Amino acid sequence: MAEALKSGEKRWQDRSWTSSDGLKLHFRDYAQAGTGSRGRPPILCLHGLTRNARDFEAVAERLAGDWRVLCPDMRGRGDSDYARDPMTYTPAHYVADVEALLAAEGIERFVVIGTSLGGLMTMMLAAVNPERITAAVINDVGPVIEPAGLARIREYVGQGRSYETWVHAARALQEANREIYPAWQLPDWLRMAKRCMVIGTGGRIVFDYDMKIAEPFETEHGPAPEPAIMWGMYEAVARRPLLVLRGAHSDILSAEVAARMNVRGSATELVTVPGVGHAPTLDEDEAVAAIDRLLARAV
Repeated sequence: MAEALKSGEKRWQDRSWTSSDGLKLHFRDYAQAGTGSRGRPPILCLHGLTRNARDFEAVAERLAGDWRVLCPDMRGRGDSDYARDPMTYTPAHYVADVEALLAAEGIERFVVIGTSLGGLMTMMLAAVNPERITAAVINDVGPVIEPAGLARIREYVGQGRSYETWVHAARALQEANREIYPAWQLPDWLRMAKRCMVIGTGGRIVFDYDMKIAEPFETEHGPAPEPAIMWGMYEAVARRPLLVLRGAHSDILSAEVAARMNVRGSATELVTVPGVGHAPTLDEDEAVAAIDRLLARAV
């Protein structure tokens, strides 16, 4: 593994690319280092609906040096431009943006780690050309999304709440998500708050995304394709070495759908992360070990 960082040292570069409709989009580039890592495909990390590149800090910093890791902010999140048309906040547009990033960086083969929305994007990328994906992680999502989980997301996305201090923000996250991460303590909630929020122009703590991402999400199934279409896309990614992660208490990916995903994949490993809901943070012991097993098959 790469040497440990000095206190305060940053391992990534902040870089950007341009979407087809002219948005400046941001990504973190954790460059690989050393002769032992040459020839490995880069790892592309795709975040969830209201999240951003910071969601992958733990996994990216753990793998950085041995792998090149790219963590993009989707349009409307983090340091990426907000969309001029909120109806472009759909998986199809996000995938087009990722394709533009891959083209700009000259990336022909890659590993992909997709959480929630990022997992749907992973399936869609595979449907275009599965052979370029050397291995994939689909984190707590599947071709069928449970209605209860979808309803829960609709309750909070785009609400635009703000908080006076980081502790207030952390306590609010704890109140809303304690059933998802029941073992977490205040430092864990503070860490989550600083990944998904920023200090706004008025000095208050706000969520780090465009509230208008909720507009396409208000349709019956959200902006994702129908389940029958998603199963076909899943079949494409399931041809590759694949890890399906599921939070034991997930209300997005049911145990039944996860089991069907496992059966349909010839090189698929299904791992249930105990004690969490939607979605595992990828730094749980079970997730870390499973990702390392997958990466051993990706080179």
